[in-house]
Amino acid sequence: MAQDRRPLAVFDLDGTLADTAHRQRFLERRPRDWDAFFAAAPDDPPLAEGIALALSSAEECEVVYLTGRPERCRADTVAWLGAQGLPDGPLHMRRNDDRRPARRTKLDVLKRLARGRDVRVLVDDDELVCDEAERAGFTVVRARWASTSTALKDAQEREGRT
Repeated sequence: MAQDRRPLAVFDLDGTLADTAHRQRFLERRPRDWDAFFAAAPDDPPLAEGIALALSSAEECEVVYLTGRPERCRADTVAWLGAQGLPDGPLHMRRNDDRRPARRTKLDVLKRLARGRDVRVLVDDDELVCDEAERAGFTVVRARWASTSTALKDAQEREGRT
């Protein structure tokens, strides 16, 4: 199928397509409440800039979703993507027991995808993920349209949770 050979546009979810601001409070307490953080994800408002970019990218690319969310969140995540009218596409999630930093897990997936397809762009809000992807030769769009959370950034890097 010709469509299967289109280049890939790879989109992060949290902070890129989904506004996580309403659930940041679960990461600002000690200990962090990861179960509540992920349980609230279905209520994430969409980020208009990210949604528009994903929809326009789908005109020329196959859209792929790459998230640090754990696999146990798959059903909620698939439902959320569908509710936003986003294009169908593969969803790559972190193994439930994988605590590596997002910059490592996501780069591994990007490299794997690039072995068989042209990865046209990665769209992500995590600066460390973006830096690593650029160093590896990927084209990156830095999603800077959502408010940033120090707690989330720390969790992504130190705890390998999202």
